[in-house]
Amino acid sequence: MSPTFVLFFTFAILCLIRVPIAISLGLSSILALTMIDFTLYPVIQKMFSSLNSATLMAIPGFVFAGIIMSKGGISYYLIESLKSWVGHIRGGLAVVTILACMIFAAISGSSPATAAAIGSIMIPGMVKAGYSKRYAMGLVAASGTLGILIPPSIPLIIYGSVAEESIGKLFTAGILPGLLLGGILLISAIIHARVNNYGRLPKETMEQRWKKSGKAVWGFALPVLILGGIYTGIVTPTEAAFVASFYGVIVSVFIYREMDWKKFIDVTKESINITAMIFLIIASAMIFGMFLTTEQIPQDFTAWVEAHAANKWIFLIAINLMFFILGMFLEAIAIILITLPILLPVLAMFDINVIHFAIIMTINMELAMITPPVGLNLFVVSGISKEKVGEVVRGVIPFFGLMILALVLVVIFPEIALFLTR
Repeated sequence: MSPTFVLFFTFAILCLIRVPIAISLGLSSILALTMIDFTLYPVIQKMFSSLNSATLMAIPGFVFAGIIMSKGGISYYLIESLKSWVGHIRGGLAVVTILACMIFAAISGSSPATAAAIGSIMIPGMVKAGYSKRYAMGLVAASGTLGILIPPSIPLIIYGSVAEESIGKLFTAGILPGLLLGGILLISAIIHARVNNYGRLPKETMEQRWKKSGKAVWGFALPVLILGGIYTGIVTPTEAAFVASFYGVIVSVFIYREMDWKKFIDVTKESINITAMIFLIIASAMIFGMFLTTEQIPQDFTAWVEAHAANKWIFLIAINLMFFILGMFLEAIAIILITLPILLPVLAMFDINVIHFAIIMTINMELAMITPPVGLNLFVVSGISKEKVGEVVRGVIPFFGLMILALVLVVIFPEIALFLTR
């Protein structure tokens, strides 16, 4: 029995019995390494060295910034401001939901965090205004995926670390595709609301609008602070993450005054738990990478693709299908860390731009967030709405086609991702 077969078979079995992804990947990789007379002494050293990266330090910063924004009142005031401007139009609440997700995405870098922060406020509000609860849940789950496409993005940080690409360029590449997907969702939401005659909020006066916008200005300034600092070169993405965290604490504690010591402890605990999960997956993926390198699997895979794939379009179609299937069972960071080291040599062979492929991969990871049985956003929205996961899945189904449309456009027209990077 080959070590490669043992690795993937063991990994699949451990995942099926609900062993955490990080442990499943680490244990199966170690088992495979023991079968090839590989000394295990450097494994622990490699696990720690894989985390010793300034780039990866951006992850806890953006995780903390997203949670502090959700718990400290920043997301609430943002939503209230958006409601005052567009809540009165037909489909206005759906528009508010999508716009709020886009703004939150420009701060948190996380899809589940975006869905949780916006969904907890908007799902009850949409249902009260006459929207179908199933539709509201599907809209929040789908719009929440923008958290990993619109920069900053935790998966793009991971991708940049593995592919040794500029995080700033990857973030820049995500802007237009993020706006494209957001625009597609906005158009569909307005059409859907008009067809179904969904309710709307009372129109507010200009005085009320400016008052609420003034209250929310601190939240609107945060994406400008993060992205403006990165693109002007004032701060690196890692530094921007911690500037955003510090800013979020100051606004939540001293301006909105909605963050007490107990809430701060809860935010810190949640940030630590999420960061630890991500870092453990990265460390386990390093062991997996050691096995791949030792067995020369990337080289063998490249040779196999060269023999069977007629051109890059066939390769891209096959890879997108593979990502869709993997997205049913694995979460985004695990997919990136498992597949990217194998795929990088093939990208060079087909002359596929690594930054363009990063956006293709990220949109696939967005689909993974809402693909049963393990799509994270499905469980987040299920928990918020107190509905079964199956009901959330039924709400999400119409949005699959919209997201696949955005994916097809990005695949066919690379300039959507690459234009700003040039």
